[in-house]
Amino acid sequence: MSASGTSEDYAAPWLDMPSFALRRLSGLTHLPAEHALSRLAYTLKRPVFASPIYRLLLSGRSPTALAAALSDPWPGNADTGTQLLDGTFALAGHTVKAPSRLWSPSGAARDWLTALHGFEWLADLRSVGGDAARRRARDLVGDWLAEYQRWDPIAWAPEVTGRRLVSWLGQYEFFAASAEIDFRHQVLDSLARQARHLDHALPAGLAGTEAIAASKGLVYAGVSLPGAAALADKGLVLLQRALNRQILADGGHVERSPRTQLTVLRDLIDIRAALHAGGLETPGDLQTTIERMAPLLRLFRHGDGGLALFNGTDEAETWQVETVLQRAGGRPRPLNLAPQSGFQRLQAGRTVVLVDAGCPPTPTRARDAHAGTLSFEMGIGRHRLIVNCGSYPAGHRWSRAYRATAAHSTLVVNDTNSSKISPDGALSRRPETVACRREETEGSHWLDMSQDGYRVPFGLVHQRRLYLAAGGEDLRGEDCLVGPGGHEFTIRFHLHPDARVALAQDGETILLSVGRGGGWRFRARGAEVALEPSVYLGRPGEVRRSQQIVLSGRTAGGETTVKWALHKQERPAKAPPAAD
Repeated sequence: MSASGTSEDYAAPWLDMPSFALRRLSGLTHLPAEHALSRLAYTLKRPVFASPIYRLLLSGRSPTALAAALSDPWPGNADTGTQLLDGTFALAGHTVKAPSRLWSPSGAARDWLTALHGFEWLADLRSVGGDAARRRARDLVGDWLAEYQRWDPIAWAPEVTGRRLVSWLGQYEFFAASAEIDFRHQVLDSLARQARHLDHALPAGLAGTEAIAASKGLVYAGVSLPGAAALADKGLVLLQRALNRQILADGGHVERSPRTQLTVLRDLIDIRAALHAGGLETPGDLQTTIERMAPLLRLFRHGDGGLALFNGTDEAETWQVETVLQRAGGRPRPLNLAPQSGFQRLQAGRTVVLVDAGCPPTPTRARDAHAGTLSFEMGIGRHRLIVNCGSYPAGHRWSRAYRATAAHSTLVVNDTNSSKISPDGALSRRPETVACRREETEGSHWLDMSQDGYRVPFGLVHQRRLYLAAGGEDLRGEDCLVGPGGHEFTIRFHLHPDARVALAQDGETILLSVGRGGGWRFRARGAEVALEPSVYLGRPGEVRRSQQIVLSGRTAGGETTVKWALHKQERPAKAPPAAD
């Protein structure tokens, strides 16, 4: 018997088919018709997958060797790999130490389980190197093979199976090529069975990165396994269908997340490399999509090489972003504006300002989007100054707090999110209209933006204007609320933990500095100015104390306007050390 997973919903579903199906029908109503029907079809197949006879249906000739050797070019994390040697699994933002039931520990988060069964952590063991890491990888793969001969709702989910196929095939030389022949035959037989299952299961109503991960697994299997070319063809068809739905005209991903942009682009580059290794031609549409996505990924980069913290993104490791862009090829310069994705990049001198100027994605496109409309980040050279707070992994008890508008550098009315975060995690109320007009004159940049996320609850429209002067030493802003009076508002500027900050003696001016460059002076008019604590979650596993500039006031009716400015000083501002 396979491990049971973590949800009682999956226990013997063929014995209770009516209630089993009904529980999932309610989750289909928010999907487009084609996706809903495809997901319903997968739901109806699940009792077949769980039945004893399905294992026989997956039988077939077992390969004795791979038709094409694929390699994973991405280095893993040696620290994570060392923890794996000691029985500690730090995956998907959750850490589980020496679980008694490794593959289904009690209380484990679903994201952690899917990451565990996806085996992408094999790259972390490989990065450790040596016989101990290789033996540990073989032991874990062998243990999985013994436990999961039969279908399991989590371990054999299409997107998880796709990731596991990619991981095992990409790491085959590391953990299997020099192993005993019996172990190699078990691995190859399981790879073939998993590929057949994935063929039966897809398209399964998958959307977003899950659809791309499953398609990638099918392509890898089709390239690597003897006589399986039809799987690669099907995988490419499903991949192109997914890309047509997910990639916008400007090259952005519909989830509007820099992290998702990086992940999908890396997957497409891997697929292109796998096709080349198998002697197959890269479809023109795949190459075109890679070329369209790379410039937008560059738009999201700060001067330190990492990513802006929009919609569940962390900084990401600079080397990874740079390697993805190098392998993508194409134009080396970033886009400055992405009208379909709704992002703007202002750059002058050493200053970069990155702005979320678009509508949040719908629940069908992203379940974990942030309520950060019209927020911005600012960097000076290789140092970040103004940031968003970042995010916790989905499902964490703090994740909703860091998706809130108050965790972003933008305006908040009555401590209410500009997009309502529903109990199921979706944004049930979003701005209906987000407008942005951009002008550039002799090296200076203007953005004139507005969003109506506060119209329904309070009758207010938020307008934000940003001006970055040529030379990058003068950033000015104007936030205006149009509508009735009597509503409290705050405008937040979250500061990076490395920023040094102090309130001047006049009680109205904020002195700032980062790195070894000159200092900056922040002033505002039309609101009270204060410094308050904040928290920065820009790096996975790190929680760092920081500060935020807060402008507060109350609407007076008609138009209530707050003007603020950041000016570069010739000498660094005197300020205490950065909080950490």
